[in-house]
Formats: sequence, structure tokens, C-alpha cells
Amino acid sequence: MKTRSMTKAIGLCGTLLAGVWTAGALAQSVPELVRPDGSYPTVPLEKDVVVLKVVQNEPQLLQEAESVEAGLKENVRRMGYWINKACTEGKKPDFILFNEFPLTGYSSGTREEKLKFTIQVPGPETKAIGEFAKACDTYIIFGSYATDPDWPGHILSLNPVIGRDGEIKHTYWKTRNASRYTDDGGEIPTTTIENVRTKFRAKYGIAEEFPVLQTEFGNIAVSTVQIDPFVFAAFAMRGVEIMLRTATGFSEVDVQGIAYYNNVYSGMSNITFPSNPNFPKGFGGNSLIVAPGGKILAQEKGDAEAIVEAELNIAELRKDRRIPRYPMEVVKPVFDQFVQEVPIDILDIPQDELPQTRQDMKGLMDQRSRWLNLQGDAG
Repeated sequence: MKTRSMTKAIGLCGTLLAGVWTAGALAQSVPELVRPDGSYPTVPLEKDVVVLKVVQNEPQLLQEAESVEAGLKENVRRMGYWINKACTEGKKPDFILFNEFPLTGYSSGTREEKLKFTIQVPGPETKAIGEFAKACDTYIIFGSYATDPDWPGHILSLNPVIGRDGEIKHTYWKTRNASRYTDDGGEIPTTTIENVRTKFRAKYGIAEEFPVLQTEFGNIAVSTVQIDPFVFAAFAMRGVEIMLRTATGFSEVDVQGIAYYNNVYSGMSNITFPSNPNFPKGFGGNSLIVAPGGKILAQEKGDAEAIVEAELNIAELRKDRRIPRYPMEVVKPVFDQFVQEVPIDILDIPQDELPQTRQDMKGLMDQRSRWLNLQGDAG
């Protein structure tokens, strides 16, 4: 006859075995993300030295356009102008990098308002830009606020990579938003991988969280993340050689530091509004290209519209190269005890409960904060 303690022990044993099985099944389902010998996958280079051009241009704000359709058409035209300029002046580009919002401009307001000023990827705009890419025989990379029928009500921050054949080769989601970063009393309410990670992982796979695109001009990745060295370390572990970045109001030293610490080339394109006095000075501009040692290869100082270009010797970088030698075993005891303040999946909620404003997002983060709501916290 089973006693209560025996029944409890059997139940506990079953729970532990189930946990072990689940962990084992998960381990078997996760693909190899990092090679154990420090090498990383590549495809043969078409040439040793490639040319990156970073475009710093002013889009029309869709909020100020005659209509959303007219504004998007005008911004496609503006992108076409700068692509043609990049392809006919100076060295022939292999990559052309635009900023975070070349099609929509920076938009403010509530979620309902911002949803109007987005694109879909793929869509007519990416198709038109694909024609520019084919004509120039170059990769074109840019960011945009976007919507997706699979994610109703969510505002996504996407970075499409359009190939030389005009087709989208990859679309990069933003990994996470900087939090507790500004003093305006709000937090960014756009949807990132972090705040819907469980559904993202189920839909696209874990490898899509830090994807590296292997091209004939080198391994690239694209990100709108700022001031977050762990994110870029993950990309570096996966074999990125050129880290392309689109982030409004970026930190120059952040771009240099990421290139230096992770032994990668990096380019940052920042939006600019030289003709719009409503944007504070220093908000836009200063786009740059940085070498693996952190040295600035080229930069546009100021907020004028311009093209920045540099040659990247990928063959030399790739010679006997391994991923960075991070001291993972040294720091792991500390990392294992670190508690992330805001848990993942906080925007995996019903559409009508999604935060409407930056203040709403802050309220949700405060409510879910592990640090602010720690049991027994003396304050």
C-alpha cells in the first residue's frame, strides 16, 4: 500500500524525469549555432576587397505627406536617387546601407497612429528597391517600421537585405529595445524578438534569433540594437564579419567598441533632417564605417545628406580567423545568477492590450519588472 510520502516521491520523480526528457528533446532540436572549434561557416569570396557605402539622407515624414501612398512613393524616389548616386560616383559599391527609416521617416504618436506609417516586407516598396539593386548590381540594406498579418497590431522594426538580383535575401527583426535608456518617462513599444520570443522561436526557429547571411562579399548581419554588447557578441559567435547597423540617434563609441571587441567591420547609417528645425541638433547624422580595430575608416561629420564609403579587406580579415575568444567559463558563475529585469514575451498579449504609448509601455515594464517587484525587497 502506497503511503502519502511514497506517492509524493513517485510524483516528484516523474516530474524530474519529464523535465530531463524535455531538456534532452530541446537540446536535440536546437541546431548547431556556434562551432566548438571557433571556426564559422562561409561561402567563397567573389573578391578580396569589397566596397561599403553608407547613405545618410533625409526622408519625407509620412506624417507630413499629402498621403501615406504619396509619401512612400516620394521616399522610394529619394532612395533611388541616392542609390544611383552611389553607383555612378566613386567606387562601385557591393553594399549600400541606408538608415532605420528611409521609407517612412521617424514617426511619433500612439500605436494606432504609428501603424498607419509602416510598410510590409515584402511589398511594393521592396520590389521597387529591388529593381534599383539589380540595376546597380549591389546589395541594398535598410530599416523600416513594418506590419505583418501574422503579427496583428504589432509594430515591427525590420531590416531587409535585398540582393544583387533584386530579391530579399533576409529580413532581420530587431533583437531587443534599449530599456531604461531615456529620461522622457517612456519606453519603446515596438515589438522585438525579445518580447515575443516564444512565438518567434516556434514560428521561425532559434537560428533566426541571431542569423548571419553568408554572401559572396562576406558574412553580414543587420541590427537596430544600441548599447548592447551581448547582442553583438552573439552575432560574432555566429560568424559575422560585417555588422551593418541602423539606429536613430546612435552612439559613435558604441559602433567603434563593437567593431573593436568583436573583430568585425561595422557600418552605421543614421537618419538626418537638415531641413527640419523641429529635430534637435545632434539627433541625426554622423554616419560612419569602422574597421575591426575600432579605427574610423570614413565618417560624415554633421547632418548633411551624404554618402560615406570605405573598402573592407574581407580576405585579409578572414585569414586564419576564429570567432572572438570570450572567457565564457570564467564569467558563467556570475551570468548564471544574473536576473534579467524584464522577462521575455511581455508583448505576447491580446492585441487590444498592447501598449499604445511609450508611457503605457513603461507601465507594462514596471508591472512585469522582476527588480521592482522582487518579494521581500526593502525598497
